[in-house]
Amino acid sequence: MASTSSGPAASKQVTPGSGGIPVLLKAALPSIPVINSLPGVKKASPKGFTGLGYSRPPVTAERAHVEAYAQVCGFPSKDTVPLTYPHMLAFPLHMAIMTDAAFPAPAIGTVHLENAITAHRAIGVGEQLGVTARVGPAQPHPKGTTYVFSTEVRDTEGAVVWESESTYLRRGRGDDDAPSGSVFPPVTPNGIVWKLPADLGRRYAAVSGDHNPIHLYPLTAKALGFPRQIAHGMWSKARVVAALENRLPDAVRVEVAFKKPIVLPGSVELGTETTDDGFAFALSSPRSGAPHLVGATHAL
Repeated sequence: MASTSSGPAASKQVTPGSGGIPVLLKAALPSIPVINSLPGVKKASPKGFTGLGYSRPPVTAERAHVEAYAQVCGFPSKDTVPLTYPHMLAFPLHMAIMTDAAFPAPAIGTVHLENAITAHRAIGVGEQLGVTARVGPAQPHPKGTTYVFSTEVRDTEGAVVWESESTYLRRGRGDDDAPSGSVFPPVTPNGIVWKLPADLGRRYAAVSGDHNPIHLYPLTAKALGFPRQIAHGMWSKARVVAALENRLPDAVRVEVAFKKPIVLPGSVELGTETTDDGFAFALSSPRSGAPHLVGATHAL
């Protein structure tokens, strides 16, 4: 069932396949002049876009995939999935939305600004889950327009066990009066430095399905304006959550804002501070102190 309404019943269904080059082409073609005006490639106008949703058939949190993800992101092996893992089940839906002709913004060049995850309980390895994602109309931003992708993960009884909001920016003519995003308390680095290898983006892509060229090789990243490949934003969030996970409750909200890209290979320094209901945290450059990621956790 297809629709551009943002209501819960208005969604398309997708069965995630092999991804790879076909998906990358669908993501890239709308960014190429002339080609982006062809039928089947041309994007809809933001003015007429009211929303779009996708769902997938029930999916199982398979142990082999959970453990591969946990290893890349620094989580221990457990009988419950890492807090950030359900994003792996939702990512194919985000890509399906972004590569749908009805969605106004090309996937390539759209920047992940913020992510907020709310876990209502721990999810067991082997659980069968229903996953839906939807996005609403464009919202004004000082640097362009943003789109908020909302994801729900339900158990076999229909209860929401995990949800998230991912905010993506499409740069362009902005609105100086629009909100620029979430604000988090400053955090002092605590001396924990992680050295990140050059192949980190490729390793994370292998488990996440996010093969955006900016994360893979120096040549592919330079073609899109970066000096070298950069780490995935959701990897950086997962790595911080992994460092905190034994101190977080099962029911928790974790919000982050992505700042400066992490160039690979490279190093980042962790900072954490306790708050009334959780932690404030940051990843920053050990040399300059410039933030790569800032955020906070809140017990529910």
